[in-house]
Amino acid sequence: MNSHNALTETWPPLSAGIPPQSFEEIWTDFAPRTELLEVEILQQWEEDGVVLKVLRYRIGVFKGRRAMMAAVYGYPKGGKKLPGLVQIHGGGQYAHYNACLTNAKRGYATISISWGGRIDAPAYRVTPDEVKLFWAGKTDDPKYKVITDWGMLDAYHHPNRNKENSNWGNLSPAAWTLDDIASPRNSNWLLCTLGARRALTFLEQQAEVDGDKLGVYGHSMGGKLTVMVAGADDRIKAAAPSCGGISDLDKSNELLRNTIRDTVYLQHISCPIIFLSPANDFHGRIDDLPAAVDEIQTSDWRITSSAHHNHQDTAEYEVATQLWMDQHLKGTFTFPQTPQTELALETTNKVPSIAVKPDTSVAILYVDVYYTQQGQMDGQEDDRDNTMNRFWHHAVTTKEGDAWKAEMPVSSTDKSLWVYANVVYPLDEPVTGAGYYYRPYTATTFNLSSLVHLVSAEELQAAGIKAMLKPSPLIETFASGWEKEWFTYRPVDWARTMHKVYDPQWAAPQGAKLVLEVRCEQSNKLVVRLDEFAAEVSLKGGLKWQTVVLSAANFRNALDEAMEDWTEIKTLRLSAREHLQQTVNEEQMVGEFGAQWKGADPEFRNLQWKR
Repeated sequence: MNSHNALTETWPPLSAGIPPQSFEEIWTDFAPRTELLEVEILQQWEEDGVVLKVLRYRIGVFKGRRAMMAAVYGYPKGGKKLPGLVQIHGGGQYAHYNACLTNAKRGYATISISWGGRIDAPAYRVTPDEVKLFWAGKTDDPKYKVITDWGMLDAYHHPNRNKENSNWGNLSPAAWTLDDIASPRNSNWLLCTLGARRALTFLEQQAEVDGDKLGVYGHSMGGKLTVMVAGADDRIKAAAPSCGGISDLDKSNELLRNTIRDTVYLQHISCPIIFLSPANDFHGRIDDLPAAVDEIQTSDWRITSSAHHNHQDTAEYEVATQLWMDQHLKGTFTFPQTPQTELALETTNKVPSIAVKPDTSVAILYVDVYYTQQGQMDGQEDDRDNTMNRFWHHAVTTKEGDAWKAEMPVSSTDKSLWVYANVVYPLDEPVTGAGYYYRPYTATTFNLSSLVHLVSAEELQAAGIKAMLKPSPLIETFASGWEKEWFTYRPVDWARTMHKVYDPQWAAPQGAKLVLEVRCEQSNKLVVRLDEFAAEVSLKGGLKWQTVVLSAANFRNALDEAMEDWTEIKTLRLSAREHLQQTVNEEQMVGEFGAQWKGADPEFRNLQWKR
């Protein structure tokens, strides 16, 4: 099994100079167990009953030189027959010991791979500065550390070793690529997928790991890599991509489409998979989920989609990864079935409605329906700004029999309608894990989403739907349930953000001012933020409501420049303090607003535009 010559090329030279043309030509003959792993232990320690190691293993041999993957590995001390997880970081992120530590406390062995070069572990932190020291071979520098070594290749990220490296998006040959013609083997995506498959081999060879119970998960670029690994390697028994793996769909290059793009890997996935897809995520777009679910070769799938979020999430969504692995690798959890939805357009009142039928075998806390008319217009290319900032209306549901029903009045029949449902369930006991960016969380509930309905403007018109919502200067009353249309990534803090101001229904009238009523227990400073501008307001403490009136000129950016007008604003945030940044001529300028909040949380009412 491990007799493979140390310097035998992992991928042989191209036959007749022709690159692989398909998924099958790339992967069919690749044997991820054949080569020696040559594991090197760089650091080892114990923490809270968990054995943790920083190590390297051999990815392969390319152009006569070894490539080595650095990683953090952890497992519960004394553990046996443990399920194993490969955790894959996103762009600009780190292999992180928190993922290994929190998973180990739940009975897993985890290897967090450092494909990009960076590592975060006690006494072994590798930032871009240390990465550059390694490239320069400055072994005498006190900050020097051994890291991932791609050898003759360059699959690093943020930074790449070669500034001109664009082999994430194309297959062109370069000094740092394997092939001297356009080839999928020049793709950094492919190299990282190979490296992650070798991490599975590492797990298989650990005495404490059950090699028949392996899973993979990752975020952003790691989400795409999760889909690639799950599609390419049948050792995977469960996969959980977040914010990636469904939207890399460009069809302009046939070779890329057939070897690297998401579709070809989705079509090869047969293991259970859960998609963690925030509704405003720019990298894994919610409108690509229906096609992704149709392409995978398994009926065992789930979705969790937070409304308003972009590329981040909170505990009730992030926990889906851990619960999915618990079900499929440990057998200690059972997910409810995906909520079924029935959308009605031909209604007597000319308002679209939806009936949500969730799995009621488990107690349900509540059912939410979200809809937007700010999805991309049919046939148009995705608009990144629109994707990240679209506003999702919350439709209140009413239980009728075994269904939760809601109406969705629209403001236009010239725009598409997107709608989906969230069902929130309680957990029998809290679950603690490391989130997308490794911040520890503890979840007491979990969210399960339906597939999104994508209704075209033509369908709305054909059904006779009428536009019922009219423009309004009243943005928010702060009546019961208002937080459903706002969001936060730190629920312990009272600060909240919303995208209502981006929706044409609440566009600012010409010459209007922004008005808000506030009440707070003690004297404080309130910060109102609009995109990259902020206004600081002094408040008096007491029971009396105070009226805040702001013009565009009251909002300043990090350069202390005033906002010109209300056009094109996308987000509004209420908070105690804000930190704005702006780079000018490579110098970072900073604007600080507000201060530490004192006393009880503030109360708000009647956020509106007034002339």
